[in-house]
Amino acid sequence: MKKEAILQMIKFTLFSASAGIIQVASFALFNELLSWNYWLSYLVSLVLSIIWNFTFNRRYTFKSAANVPVAMAKLFGFYAVFTPLSTWLGHVAEGAGINDYIILAVTLLSNFVLEFLFSKFVIYKNQENTRV
Repeated sequence: MKKEAILQMIKFTLFSASAGIIQVASFALFNELLSWNYWLSYLVSLVLSIIWNFTFNRRYTFKSAANVPVAMAKLFGFYAVFTPLSTWLGHVAEGAGINDYIILAVTLLSNFVLEFLFSKFVIYKNQENTRV
C-alpha cells in the first residue's frame, strides 16, 4: 500500500474519531440529560457528526476541490440509505433490550467503514488532491 493511502486512512480515522466523539457526546446529552428517545437522539447526533466529518475530510484527507454542493449531495445519498436503515435497526435492537451504547458503537463502526469506502470511491473519485 502506498504511503499516501496509509496517511489518508490515518487522517480519515482521526477525523472520524473526532466526529464519533461529537456524536457520542451529543447523543449522551440528548438521551440522558434531555431524555429524548433513542431515534431522535441518534438522528440529531448523527447529523452533527456528518457535518463535522465531511468538512474536515474533504479539506484535509481527500484534499478535494470538488464542488461542495455536489459532494454533499452524494453524501446525502449515502445517508439517505444509511440513516433510515441504521435508525430502524437501532430502534429494533433497543426494543429487543440491547443497550443503547452497544447499538451506537456498532452503528458508529459500520458508518466509519462504509463512509470511507463511499467517500473514496464515489464522492471523491478522480477528485482527490485537487485542492490548491
